[in-house]
Amino acid sequence: MLGLDNVISLGATGPYRTEKGWEFSQDAQGKDPVLGIRYIHDVYSAQDPDFTGRPTVPLIVDTQSGKGVNNDHFWLSIYLETAWQDFHRPDAPDLYPHAQRQDIDALNQAIYQDINLGVYKAGFAHTQQAYESAYDRLFARLDEFEHRLEHQRYLFGPHLTDADIRLFPTLARFDLVYYPLFRTNRNRLVDYKNLWAYARDIYQIPEVKESTDFAFIKESYFRSPHLAALFGNTYNLL
Repeated sequence: MLGLDNVISLGATGPYRTEKGWEFSQDAQGKDPVLGIRYIHDVYSAQDPDFTGRPTVPLIVDTQSGKGVNNDHFWLSIYLETAWQDFHRPDAPDLYPHAQRQDIDALNQAIYQDINLGVYKAGFAHTQQAYESAYDRLFARLDEFEHRLEHQRYLFGPHLTDADIRLFPTLARFDLVYYPLFRTNRNRLVDYKNLWAYARDIYQIPEVKESTDFAFIKESYFRSPHLAALFGNTYNLL
C-alpha cells in the first residue's frame, strides 16, 4: 500500500509453527528465496549463536548480513509509515498523520490489548474468571467500535489510518477461527451491521485483498499441532 515492496522484499512462512519453529515450507526447496534459510530460527541464530528463545514473526531482516533488525510487532507498522517515508510511493496514503498521532497511538493500545490480544486472552485463558474478563473486554470494545462506525467510514473519519490496518486482521479471522475455536462467541462479525460493512470495505482495498488468504488462515489454526495440543482435535478444517 505504501510502495515499500520496491525496497523491502516479503517472505512468508508456512501456516503454523512446527517443532523447529516457523518454516519456509511453501517456498521452493523449503527455503526463503532471498535469505536462503529454512527456519526463522536461522535469523535469530545469526544475531546470537547462543539464542535459545522462541523466534517470532513478523521480523525485518538485513539481507546483507542475514541478521534480524526489528521484530517489534506493535510498532513495526508505525516504523514503516515514518522511518521509511522517504521510500513511499508518491501517492501513498498517510496512515499516521501528525495531527492525529496521539489519538491513533491511544486507540492502537486499546485495539491491541482488548481485540488483537483479547481473542487470545480468552482462547488461552486458564481460569473461567480470566476467560470471562477477556471476553467481556473484547465485546465491549467491539460494541464501542460498532457505535463509532455508525456515521463514519473509518475509525478516524473518512481516511484510512494505522488503527484500521491493525484492527482488520482480527476481524478477518473472527468468524473463521476466533468465534468457534477460541469461544469468543457472543456475536459473529456478520452480526455487527457497521463492523461487518467496515471490514468488507477495507477488504476491497486491492493490497489488503491480495494479502488476505482465508484458506491459509483456516489451515494455520485448525491444523496447527500446537493449537491441537491445547484445544484437542475437536475441529475439522472445512
